[in-house]
Parts: sequence; C-alpha cells; structure tokens
Amino acid sequence: MSYRKTLTVFVLLITFQFGFAQDATTFFDKADSFFKTHVSNGRVDYVAIKANSVSLNELLDLAKNISVSKSDAKTYQAFWINGYNLSVIKGIVDNYPIKSPLDKGGFFDKITYDIGGENITLNDIENKLLRANFPKEARFHFVLVCAGLGCPPIINNAYLPNTLDAQLQKQTELALNNPNFVRIKGKRVGLSQIFEWYKGDFTQDGKTLVDYVNLYRNEKIDSKAKVNYYPYDWSLNETK
Repeated sequence: MSYRKTLTVFVLLITFQFGFAQDATTFFDKADSFFKTHVSNGRVDYVAIKANSVSLNELLDLAKNISVSKSDAKTYQAFWINGYNLSVIKGIVDNYPIKSPLDKGGFFDKITYDIGGENITLNDIENKLLRANFPKEARFHFVLVCAGLGCPPIINNAYLPNTLDAQLQKQTELALNNPNFVRIKGKRVGLSQIFEWYKGDFTQDGKTLVDYVNLYRNEKIDSKAKVNYYPYDWSLNETK
C-alpha cells in the first residue's frame, strides 16, 4: 500500500474513532441530563415528557447510529442499559395515558426501537445483547427498568462507562436491602418474581437464591430460609 493510501486509511480510522467517541460522549451527557430532568424518587414524569418529547426524541435519534463493541464491555453495557431504559420510556410516552406497560400488546417482545444500529425489541436488548453476552452479570436485573413498580427503581442519572460497576453495585445493594423488595417473615423470605423468572442468573456456580441475595445484604438471611415469590406489580412507575 502506498504512503498516500496508508495515510488516507489512517485519517479515516482516526476520524471514525473520534466521531464515535464524540457521539457516545454526547449520548451519555444528554441521557444524564434527561434522567435528571424527568426522574425523581424512582418515578418518571411521563406527563411532562409527553407534553414536550423533543429531548427524548433527539436523544434516541442520536443513539440510532452509535455502534458499540462488546469488547469495550463497560461502554457497551452502559450504552445498552441506558438504551433500554430510554426505549421503555419512549414506549410508555407513545401510548400515554396508560396504566401499565402490559396494557400495550407486544410492549416488550413486538415493538421495536431503532437504536445502536439495530431495530430491536426490549426483550432482545435485555436477553440477546446484555444477558447473553455477559452471562455472569446478574446485576443487570437491578438497573433495567420495565416501567412497572415491581422493578427496582429507575435512577435520575445515566449509567456511565467509568462509573458503571459502582452504579450496578449500589443499585443491587439498595434493592436487596429494601424490606419492600426482599420481604422477610420468620423463616420465610419473599423475593420478587425477577428471581423466579431469571433463577439461573442468580444460582450460578452452585449458589442458592439466598446465597446470592446475601452477597449484597447488610443483615444476612438464614441460609435455610424458605423462598417464595410475591406477585409482580406492573402498575406504572409514574410521578404522582
């Protein structure tokens, strides 16, 4: 390859990488601003977003052509966690007023979103892009927010590559130390149906569900406690 061609390829590569970095940084910054504006105490102000959806639509337009590689695990995970949560909000806003995401047929497995170079459903973001690529990371379940009150609460920040591990840890600890989420009564412990639906994620390497929960609890649960699952609350996580 000639010097001129080599230089051209190098310039194009640097331009592409700089453009990606710039777009990704802008996405994370705008997502952080959006969540700070529209999320409070684990609830989303869908009314305000419905009344003025410009910022949400601009954010999702920006995310359409951002391509993230799973080899850059933290950027990939942070992008798709934010992408999932933003797409859920978009799905609710598009159908608002609505009392539950389940009131819209195919909310999770039929409706698709143009994001990250994909035309993809919420279920596929969760199961094919995140869980399948990072099977050891069960903490995803405490940051992917499905718009129901049964889910761990959405935060008023974006998930960012350089703080992702700390954010995953914090949200998992908050959920598993919350007496409304992990319900202990005598020798029984009531767990969210998340633990029933995704039991295999939490019981890897020979762990029991109680073992997993105890990894993040301040007050440990008796290892012999009997586990049951309480009904999932699909009521909308909207600001009151």
